Amino acid sequence: MKELVPYNELVGQIGHLLKSGREQAGRAINTILVQTYWLIGKHIVEFEQGGKLKAEYGTELLDRLSKDLTLSFGKGFSQSNLFQIRQLYIRFPKVQTLSGQLSWSHYVELLKADNQLEISFYTKQCEKENWSVRELKRQMKSMLFHRLALSKDKDGVLKIAEQGAEVEKAEDIVKDPYVFEFLGIPQQYHYKEGELEEKLIQNLEQFLLDLGKGFAFIGRQYKISLANRHFYVDLVFYHRILKCFVLIDLKRGEIEHNDIGQMNLYLNYFAKEENVEGDNPPIGIVLGGYKDHILVEYATENISNQLFVSKYQLYLPDKAQLSAELERLLDDDTRPLP
Repeated sequence: MKELVPYNELVGQIGHLLKSGREQAGRAINTILVQTYWLIGKHIVEFEQGGKLKAEYGTELLDRLSKDLTLSFGKGFSQSNLFQIRQLYIRFPKVQTLSGQLSWSHYVELLKADNQLEISFYTKQCEKENWSVRELKRQMKSMLFHRLALSKDKDGVLKIAEQGAEVEKAEDIVKDPYVFEFLGIPQQYHYKEGELEEKLIQNLEQFLLDLGKGFAFIGRQYKISLANRHFYVDLVFYHRILKCFVLIDLKRGEIEHNDIGQMNLYLNYFAKEENVEGDNPPIGIVLGGYKDHILVEYATENISNQLFVSKYQLYLPDKAQLSAELERLLDDDTRPLP
C-alpha cells in the first residue's frame, strides 16, 4: 500500500504533462491554421487587385475557388468560409497583429464587428481576459466596447481600442449601462429588488464576467451596524487589481438622491471600519433601472468618495443607437470597414 502513493503521484505527473502538451500542441496547430488562412486571404486579395477580378465582384471568384478547393482538399472551403478568410487578411493586413492565443473561431466572431476600433478592442480583451468564443460572442452582443467607449472622450476611445480596457482607477471598472440579459427576466416582469439580487447570485459567474477582470465576491446583504441601527449592502466585492472593496446597491426603479446618500454612508463606514493596511478607498456603485442625470449631478457634487451611479437593463442594447452615439463622439473619424 505504501508504494501506491508514489505511483499515484507518477500517474498525476504524467497526466499533467500530457494535458499540458496537448494544450500546447492545440495552440500551435491553431496558430498555424490562422496564419495559413491569412496567407490564403492574402493570395485571394492580391489576385483580385492584380486586375484579374475586381474585389466587388469577388463572389464569382470565391464560388469557383470553393468548388475547386473542396474537390482537392475536402471540407472547410465553403464560399462563406473563403469570404471570412479573405476578410481576415483585409482586417488584419499585418500578420504580426494576429494573436497566437485566439482560435479561428474567435476570429470568425471578431470579423463580424463593424469597424476596426471594435476589432482591436475585442482582440485585446480576448487576450487579457482569456475569453472563450462563447464569452466573446456574449460581450459583443452586449456592446461592451460601445458601453465603455461612450463613457470616455475621443482620446479615451482610441486608447481602449488600441490597448483594451486597462484597470488603473475607479472609473475603469464602471459601465453604463450594465447588461443583465443572462438573467432571463422578462422586460415587462414586475420583479422586486430582492429577486434581482437573488438572480445575480444564482448567475454569479456570468455576473463576474460582466463586471470585468479583478472582481472577487465577498458577500451579499453585508451587515453594517451604526448607533444601534443596522444597514445592509446588497453586494460586496473586492477588486484585486485596485486593491479595494467595491460596494453595489441595487434599485429596481429610478435612483433617488437618498440612495446616493446611503451609499456614501456605506463608503465612509468601509473606509474607517473594514479597510486594513494596504487597502485603497472603497468604490460604490448604485445600480438602478433609471437615473436622472441632473439629480445625479447635484446629489454627487462635492462627495469626496468614489461613488458612481449607473443604469442596468435586462435586454441587449440597441446596436444602431449605440453605434450612432459613438459615431457622433468620434466625429465621423471611423468609417465602416468593407
